[in-house]
Amino acid sequence: MKVLNSILTLAFLVSGFTLAQKELTNELIWYSGEFSSDYVYSVSSMNDGEHFTQVEDNKIVKYSYKNFDEPVGDILNGKDYDLNISSYSFNADETKVLVETDVKSIYRYSYTAEYYIVDLKANKSTKLYDKAPQMLADFSPDGSKVAFISENNLYYKDLTSEAITQITDDGEVNKIINGTTDWVYEEEFGITKGFYWSPEGTKIAYMRFDESEVKEFVMDYYYGGTYPEKYKFKYPKAGEDNSKLSLNIYSLQSQKTIVVDRGPFEYVPRMKWTNDDNTLVYLALNRHQNNLTYASVTVDGENQTGAIMYQDRSDTYVDVDDNLIFLKDGNTFIKTSEKDGYNHIYAIAFDGAETQITKGDWDVVELLGIDEKKDIIYYISAEEGAMYKTLYSIKKDGSGKKKLSERLGSNSVSFSKGMKYYMNFYSNANEPYEISVHQASGKKISTLVDNAALKKVLEGYNLSKKEFITIKGAEYDLNAFIIKPPNFDESKKYPVYFNIYNGPGHNTVTDSWGGSNHLYHQLLAQKGYIVISVDTRGTMYRGAKFKKSTYLQLGKLETEDMIAVAKEVQAWPYVDPERIGVMGWSYGGYMSSLCMTKGADVFSMGIAVAPVTNWRWYDNIYTERFMRTPAENAAGYDDNSPINHVKKMKGKYMIIHGTGDDNVHAQHAYEMTSELVKENKEFDMYMYTNKNHGIYGGKTRLHLFNIMLNYTLENL
Repeated sequence: MKVLNSILTLAFLVSGFTLAQKELTNELIWYSGEFSSDYVYSVSSMNDGEHFTQVEDNKIVKYSYKNFDEPVGDILNGKDYDLNISSYSFNADETKVLVETDVKSIYRYSYTAEYYIVDLKANKSTKLYDKAPQMLADFSPDGSKVAFISENNLYYKDLTSEAITQITDDGEVNKIINGTTDWVYEEEFGITKGFYWSPEGTKIAYMRFDESEVKEFVMDYYYGGTYPEKYKFKYPKAGEDNSKLSLNIYSLQSQKTIVVDRGPFEYVPRMKWTNDDNTLVYLALNRHQNNLTYASVTVDGENQTGAIMYQDRSDTYVDVDDNLIFLKDGNTFIKTSEKDGYNHIYAIAFDGAETQITKGDWDVVELLGIDEKKDIIYYISAEEGAMYKTLYSIKKDGSGKKKLSERLGSNSVSFSKGMKYYMNFYSNANEPYEISVHQASGKKISTLVDNAALKKVLEGYNLSKKEFITIKGAEYDLNAFIIKPPNFDESKKYPVYFNIYNGPGHNTVTDSWGGSNHLYHQLLAQKGYIVISVDTRGTMYRGAKFKKSTYLQLGKLETEDMIAVAKEVQAWPYVDPERIGVMGWSYGGYMSSLCMTKGADVFSMGIAVAPVTNWRWYDNIYTERFMRTPAENAAGYDDNSPINHVKKMKGKYMIIHGTGDDNVHAQHAYEMTSELVKENKEFDMYMYTNKNHGIYGGKTRLHLFNIMLNYTLENL
């Protein structure tokens, strides 16, 4: 009898636990803040390498890497100077702080702001410039000056005399840009800063863009007036003319500018001063983006001497990254290259001689730095698999490789100056961020953030475990994740919801915390869907051959893989083969549209958010990197554009776009729906007024995901 009572009690407890589990809603995920996580923002290592600072409650707080239970102090001595701190930087001796405030966004990365120089010794703040908003303010290496951009012109301010020198005077919106970049450089090369101080602060190298002949794109913004406001900006589409770029070096002493003779190359996606105050290295790229040249220019007065130091070539394309470090010997740099089929670290002498440092059938993800005293290089790699990021160290001669990450998952790292300590930002697919501080050897000192509160909140919801599997694609076994419904029963039949991207430069199958998107997938699982994401051919960290296999035919192999994967999944005994859906955003929206057209016999529902529907309408740097120009590769453009396959569509299709999308223009949605109407195909459409590519702000994301959830529930 006692045994029976114990069994009944246990059953009651289990039942009570199940009943106590809460269910997810879009309101909880996208609006309530219920799942907010702790994080560490605006971390900056101080010169001593023993301390760091971060913004807390509008204060710049100083901590010790060794012991951060209590802050060392408030850098601003308790004063806020009426400044709402967006970001900050120190001058060379850390006696002054450049504070950025009143930020106003322009595009994805660019913005204007107001800057103030806070003198920590004198306890006073001074506005940098009061005639117009500024951009990209930056201390000179000795901390005595600040260079900045205002209204497309480059300036610098002497902090002793407070005199402001205007370096350029021809800046004009939609015509001439000095010291910052045009739209397509910002979006596709990921840079907005287009000027750099020389090591001793005697010169400033800067880019000048003449975009006069670049064609304009016009968007209407609706703010409640009688007529919409028209916004015009320069946007070079595939095959169209770029800005005319010049690379310039300004001498503060002579107040003269030298225009660098950089040869016939189309792009300069990066530039960086060497340790020599007179020598600048710039990366020059041809329009096909398959020849990346490392070139130097040395200036002597008004004279210049140029040289080609190194060239990285490919039959397809060469990626541009920030993996470039100049060594103190003055004649060597280290960088990464895919030249042996995988992305690895090389040491390159200024005369072109090279030594490969890392080797293997895996990719280096990020080159973090080198401790030259110990000759140790630190890097993140995907050696443990394409879905993982792991920290390693290795000697410059390629010996002594050591794994430093303690846990399998996603590790990103920020080193202190001098590379004595690092902060490790760790997460995995089922656990939010843990942020810890380590010695450079890998030894953990302490945990800074553990997100215990969020983990406790998550325990109260009926979450399924995200698992990693491989699924057979058209040619390769492909990495995928799967989330099954709670209380999954193999005897039942479940619909499948594919969430995809599939494009170059982004993997969705990662062992990392996915935040709100992950929780939305959990919500779908609670509603009875199996959620799967697949990294098809063309995605990263499986070597250059796998990544670049889609060259000249974006969408073709990825769609073949998705159709093959979906057919494989249809054969699973617990899957309803008639209920296979797909959703994607941006490139993923492009792929969703291809799945619903080329894969119409397999996919019964598709949601395309902000999709490219024709590569002829997208920007030239991105598109031509993978496709060359429309004139060179017309079939590659047309054969895999969803607008040319709408006749095949059978299932339920919804397209969503923001009317203020400066990246993938709403033109893509309008042209797609026009073709659907021509073929008398039914579809659903939602447009978000004035919203950009991210479609967010206020309750926008909540509205968007409610729309997508309801559409899925009704049609899949």
